[in-house]
Amino acid sequence: MIKYIHTAESVHTGRIVSVKDIEDALVKVGFDVIPKHHFPLKIKVINMNNKGENKISLKETISIGIGGMVGGGIFAVLGLATDLAKGGTPISFLIAGIIALITAYSYSKLSIKYPDRGGTVKFINTGCGINVFSGGINNLLWISYIVMLSLYASAFGSYAPNLFRITDSLNIDGHIYSSAIILLAAGINYYSIKVVGKIESIAVIIKLIILLAFVAIGVYGLFGSTHLEQLAVSNWESPFNLVVAGMMIFVAYEGFELIANAAPDIENPKENIPKAYFQSVIFVIILYIIIAIITVGSLDFGEIATSKDYVLAEAAKPMLGQIGFTIITIAALISTFSAINASLYGGSRVSYEISEDDELPHQLTCKLWNQPVGLMITVIATLIFVNTLKLESISTAGSVGFLLIFAAVNYVSFKLHKVIKGNKFISIVGFLLCLLALSTLIIKQYTVDRVSVVIAIGIIVFSFLIEFIYKTYEKNSSAT
Repeated sequence: MIKYIHTAESVHTGRIVSVKDIEDALVKVGFDVIPKHHFPLKIKVINMNNKGENKISLKETISIGIGGMVGGGIFAVLGLATDLAKGGTPISFLIAGIIALITAYSYSKLSIKYPDRGGTVKFINTGCGINVFSGGINNLLWISYIVMLSLYASAFGSYAPNLFRITDSLNIDGHIYSSAIILLAAGINYYSIKVVGKIESIAVIIKLIILLAFVAIGVYGLFGSTHLEQLAVSNWESPFNLVVAGMMIFVAYEGFELIANAAPDIENPKENIPKAYFQSVIFVIILYIIIAIITVGSLDFGEIATSKDYVLAEAAKPMLGQIGFTIITIAALISTFSAINASLYGGSRVSYEISEDDELPHQLTCKLWNQPVGLMITVIATLIFVNTLKLESISTAGSVGFLLIFAAVNYVSFKLHKVIKGNKFISIVGFLLCLLALSTLIIKQYTVDRVSVVIAIGIIVFSFLIEFIYKTYEKNSSAT
């Protein structure tokens, strides 16, 4: 007989409660019976005699990390990196990757000690408590999801007109495609969460097959390339610019933290969680570096600058001609579409969990068309961002946001190093590197693109200001 159920998705305590407790709680909020698929309170029955059932294997966990990173990011930001770093682009990807790898250490230790589907939200709240700071960081996480959605949609809008033009203006076509793909993904999210999962599973396989094929053919094509000298140290930008380029494209690595959300379901967590983090990040670092080498070694810097919004497709031309260009374009569309799908789901879940933790109004736990109201807010905000901001501004805002979030996670790992049995030196190095990288990016971008910096800082200020206002209002309300 099954005596207990484990509440997943939205319950952060990780405790086991009785069926009667859940029944009473659900009746209080209007349910007559326990729903089987009620999001975000999803009930998962645990057979006490078969604890290994429905567990995620190491291979599947690594796939979650790789799928989260190799989404639409590489297609969107590769051109920005080459524009800034020139021949040193592979080094920029390596620099960003090292920071991601060190941060992955903090995530792995926290995920083992605090396995929770809240992931980053859980870590911040555990290390810092429920206050304005933790609420501000978690609000920033939600907005950073929206920024990433805008990045993916912008990339989709850059690649799609290469296959089919709607108007005579590439700019107008880009906005039409970007907006249309957001609305399509929103419709799918409202229709069925299961469909979102199926699309993501298929898309991960397709994009990895195409990218690995691109790598194999691209490496072979480099032997006859006339642009290999562009990779020489003499064609690298200054060390400062290499770091800035790495931080501009840091968003291409941010997806590894999705492993934290799956931590409660991973089999043999003490061994598999660290392996999954490190193996997925290292694999993606190597993949990105090779892609950067192929791109810089295959195209003239002038060609890269001209096609920087869809440079990966252009890089396939020297080896495969127009067919290669079309294949990579299709891969970009599939990748960015699946990333938009998954990020809409993730963004709405983050907003629900923040609200449930009393860091935003509880109205965000309400439903609209059977999904959290945060989904509609996320969709509207993404449409505004993608149609008003440049790609550079979106990428800067995304990188600034995640560097600050990862700095906070590294700090929590340092603060709780005795509890999580972690190496405080690694965590503090990760914290300092994130802050140093963040400062470097802001200083450089302020000299060349002040608007992007103002937007990025404005998002951070807004995240903390809205939390301060909410906490002040809540405190005053409870006092009266």
